Order: sequence, then C-alpha cells, then structure tokens
Amino acid sequence: MMSKSTALAFVIVALSYSFFLLFSASPKHHYHALFISSSFSDNASVALNLRTLTRRPHVAGTVANAEAAEYVRSVFTSSALKAHVVAYHVSLTYPLHRSLVLTPTESATPITFELEQEQVGDNPYADEVMPTFHGYAKSGNVSGPVVYANYGRVEDFLRLKKEMGVNVSGSVVIARYGQIYRGDIVQNAYEAGAVGVVIYTDKRDYGGDEWFPASKWMPPSGVQVGTVYNGLGDPTTPGWASVDGCERLSDEAVELSGDAPLIPSLPVSAADAEVILKTVVGDVADGDVYPVGPGPGILNLNYTGETVIAKIENVIGVIEGEEEPDRYVILGNHRDAWTFGAVDPNSGTAVLLEIAQRLDKLQKRGWKPRRTIILCNWDAEEYALVGSTEWVEDNREMLSSRAVAYMNVDCAVSGPGFHASATPQLDELIKLAAQEVQDPDNATQTIYDSWIGSRNSVVIGRLGGGGSDYASFVQHVGVPAVDMLFGGGYPVYHSMYDDFTWMEKFGDPMFQRHVAMASVFGLVALRLADEEILPFNYISYASELKKSAEDLEKLGHSIDVYPLIKSIEDLSTAAEGIITEKEGIKGALKVRELNDRLMMAERALTDRDGLSERPWYKHLVYGPSKYDDYGSKSFPGVDDAIENAKKLNTKASWENVQHQIWRVSRAIRQASLVLKGELR
Repeated sequence: MMSKSTALAFVIVALSYSFFLLFSASPKHHYHALFISSSFSDNASVALNLRTLTRRPHVAGTVANAEAAEYVRSVFTSSALKAHVVAYHVSLTYPLHRSLVLTPTESATPITFELEQEQVGDNPYADEVMPTFHGYAKSGNVSGPVVYANYGRVEDFLRLKKEMGVNVSGSVVIARYGQIYRGDIVQNAYEAGAVGVVIYTDKRDYGGDEWFPASKWMPPSGVQVGTVYNGLGDPTTPGWASVDGCERLSDEAVELSGDAPLIPSLPVSAADAEVILKTVVGDVADGDVYPVGPGPGILNLNYTGETVIAKIENVIGVIEGEEEPDRYVILGNHRDAWTFGAVDPNSGTAVLLEIAQRLDKLQKRGWKPRRTIILCNWDAEEYALVGSTEWVEDNREMLSSRAVAYMNVDCAVSGPGFHASATPQLDELIKLAAQEVQDPDNATQTIYDSWIGSRNSVVIGRLGGGGSDYASFVQHVGVPAVDMLFGGGYPVYHSMYDDFTWMEKFGDPMFQRHVAMASVFGLVALRLADEEILPFNYISYASELKKSAEDLEKLGHSIDVYPLIKSIEDLSTAAEGIITEKEGIKGALKVRELNDRLMMAERALTDRDGLSERPWYKHLVYGPSKYDDYGSKSFPGVDDAIENAKKLNTKASWENVQHQIWRVSRAIRQASLVLKGELR
C-alpha cells in the first residue's frame, strides 16, 4: 500500500507537471524566447549604464542622485516607455558633526579618531563621499566605559548579563556588523542600558590578508554606513504618503514612535575598532576573541545630525497592457546609494535598464503585453525604503485591487551563485524560468542546474524581512512578490569601495551575470504579464505553511496548533481545485474571474489591524522579526508572542500565543475561500 507521504508527493509532482504544461503553452512564447536570446542582450550596454550611474556618490536628496534619476528617465523614454517622475518631500538626515575620542586609562593621552575611509585607487570623485554616519541616528554627546557585545543580538546581551555578569548600563557598546540589522543593534543596546553604540566591520567577517583594490576584501579603514531607523517610509508620515501639504509628525512625536533610535551611534572601521578593543579587559565569551569589559577604556561619542525635508524622485516607466490594462506587473529597483553603489543598488538599476531596452526591442517586433508592465526606480531606499513605501501608501487602494505581482532586484550582482526569495505561489514560475536561462558562469548548464547543485532541489527564501523594496508590497498590501540576486553578502557593502572598479574586477568582470539576471528576472515578468491564466501555484504555498506550522507543535503550554493545521489543509484543497479548474476553463470572463481569485488570495493573508504593536505590518504570514528587521519570519505575530511569553511566562502571555495562532488560522481560511470563489 502506498504511504500517505508518498501519495502526497505523487500528487504534487502530477499537479506541478500540469502547471508546467499550462505555463509552456503561451501564445507569446516566441517573444519570450527572443527576450532571453543572445541577440537581445548587450553586455556593453549594461556596463555603460552601470558606469554612468556610479560615476559619483549619490545619496538620496542630493544633486548627484537627481542627475541619476534624470538618466534613468531618459533611458526609459528612449526605450518607448511612458516615463514620469513621482516626487515626494520626506524627512532625511545628514551628518553635521562627528567625533569619537578614546581614553584608554585615566592617566593615558586621549586618542581622537579621524573617522575617515582611506582613498585607494584612482576614483576622481572619492572626495565627494559623505562622511560616515548612520541615517536617522540620534544626536548626542555621551561617554562611558566600553563594553563589547559581539553582534549586538538579544542573545549577546543576555549572555553578557546572565552568564558573564556584565552590567551594560551607562556604557558605550561596541558591536560588529554581520548578523542582524544595525538599527536592532542600537535598539538592543538601548534596552540593555547603554548610552551609545559604535558598530564596526570585523576582519573576521569582511576582511582578508589583501584588500581592495588588490582583492575583493574591505580595507582596514573601510566603514559600512547605513540607516538605524526601525520603521519603513518617511518617519514624519507613518502610514500615509508624503505628498504636498500633508500632515506630519513633529520631531518629538517621531522620537516617541518607537522606531527612532534613542541613543546616538556611529559606524567605524576595523582599524579604529581594533584600537578601541585593545583597551577592553575582562572575560572572553565562548567562541570569541575579545574581552567584553566594561572598560577600562572610556569612549566619548559625539554626533550631531541635521534633519531636513528633502525632495526624492521615483522614476516610473509604463508599457500599457493590450487586453488587461488594469492589471499591473511591477518591477522595481532603487537608485540611491550611500556612496557609489556599484553593487547596492545600481547593479539592479543596470538590470532594470537592460530589461527596458529589451522590451523596446520586443515592441518593435510586434509584441504587446497582455497586462500592464510598470518599471519603478525608487529613491531613498537606503534610509528606510522611503521611496517605494511612500508610493505604495500613495497608491494603496489601486495596488490592492490591480497589482498582480511585484518583482524586486536590489543588489543584483555581487558574485556567482543565483538566489531567489518569493511568496510561495511564485516558486514554480521562478524554477521554470531558471531552467531556460544559461548559467553565466558555466555555459554547459542552466541557472537552475547550478542553483540546485548537489542538493537535487532549490532553496527559495521568503520575504518576511525588511531588507528591500518588496516589503511594502508584501507586508503592507499583500501583493505576491519575488526578489532575485547573484552572489549575496559582499565585503565592501555600503562603503566607498563599492564602485565600478570593484564590480569590474571582482563582482562581474564580463557583465555576464548582469545579462543573465536581466534574462531570468525579465522572463518571469513576461510570463506574469502575458500568460492568459496567472502562473500562480498555491500548492507550494500550502506546503510551505505546513512546514512552518509543524515547527509550532512542540511549544507545550497547552498551545493548540490544530486550527492552523486545519486551515492549511483547506488551503491545499482549494489550491488543488484551482489546478483542475484551469484545465477546463473557457471564456474570457471565466478566465478573468479565476485570475482575480489567484491575485487576491495573497491579500486575504493580511489583517486590517496588523501585527500587535506594529500595525503598519498587515501580513500575518510574512513579516520581519521584532528583534531583527533583516530576519524573515513565518507567522511574525505568533513569533513575537512566543518571545514575549518566554520572557514573562505568565498564563496571559501564553494565551496571547494561542490568540495569534487563531488570527493566522482565520487569515489562511479566508485565502482558501478566495481561491474557491464561493460564498458560504
């Protein structure tokens, strides 16, 4: 007798094969093949676009970034897109004064750090790089003994307190980048009692025996800058768009919002951090190399920032759909960079422009998309995903009723190796597209072949983190989304060394990875725009949710996970019904109605009240961890409740865990009803 698990696997394979047959039968397949052909791709054009975009540092709100916006608009226009600029006036911060002074001992001469990145190579615009700082950092002048807190995670501070007996109160914490979002490092330090934070780039994570320009590694003087704001969008307009004459919160209200940092911070280099850490004594945590302190070194951190209302510009390009102009397939990438931005974000901008130019070639061959394709080049992402968030808030109701999917590309290329993250109904679509595009690093195989490697399966990440512009689409509105990249973490991230020379020497010397990314990313977009029936597979979604639900079964405390399991089973049944329904569907109205159900099922996983204490985040399945904005969590509300219950261990706190499980269960049940398309 066949086991239940074997039978289920057989069903999934059979249904996935049916999905493939439907997917490959597109009447516009000829155009899609042209799009990914060598005759349509242009390595030299990609390289030229990237060189132009990264010529000067272009922080949000600066003249250089406005010039980059005009360049993007001109390429969109020359590629036959209807291009326009959507401007917002938003709160941004810039550094006015920074100083960091170390007093090693009471009798020692104080050491004043220069806080500068050494200019290497021959970049003529290196002197235009903005002084190192943290976006939205709190201004202040603080002093205290140094405490080393490893990566600044919750568990690192718990270890200091409970296992090592270190009192962080009144100290200036030094922590290293590499595991969690820098804003959460600052927040965790504040909650532990610190008065200031210094975050550095550790050689163990980002360095090598040689460094840029001789090798890819971060120079000892290199500094990773970035934002420390824990919200999304303009801090003065939380939940609504920063349009002309809009309501704004005061600076005092922003500080009380819970998302703004409450202690000052500065980023520093590995070289400066090494000097500071040599003045720290005390025990060494297991697995580490540095004493934790406190002191005896005393660190004085003095930072003054300027808050301004600055103009930012999203550049939008549109190709109107021929049959369903009111259904939107949206492709996005941000333009602004902390420095030159060759990887982050302009490798993605170069890919977006390559796609625009290929779509122009398709139109000249007679192709027109079934649905409207919108290319978006966001501004001020680095500060708090500001440009995309303001646009989503500005167009919330239109997007809720019309957006088919959002596709994001940020750090498109930093090295070899393809990676994708998505809401699960897009999994099969991404895999099939990857099977049609040649691997840029191995001409004998496809991207899919290299992606699966020796695992015999692909690993697709999820979009619960807040690391890029997909966040507002997925977590606020409930739009299916995907994010793609070649490479991953790279040593010169957010430093002045992330320039065209680094990309040309180490990231993608022949710009083949950029071309391949444009092919696979654009092919997914074309299938979403052109397939008569949307290529969504909710069987993958149900399977993914089941894995996450099973992880909750070991909680104890009389927590009942059955409501969640039952709702997921209902979703799986509804998804199987969709596959059968697709095979026999006839008539334009029937197809439209089915597509609406496929599109709106993701919206059903949102809740108007949002996550507890974080109401902007509406999605109950995918959202960021409360303690790490980069961390992607399934059932974030449940996860938050569990963490709280572990701290309090009260009956009420565990009852809240059960309540959050019920909330997710109800949302998944609503998604099942939407897929079925039947009123009860």
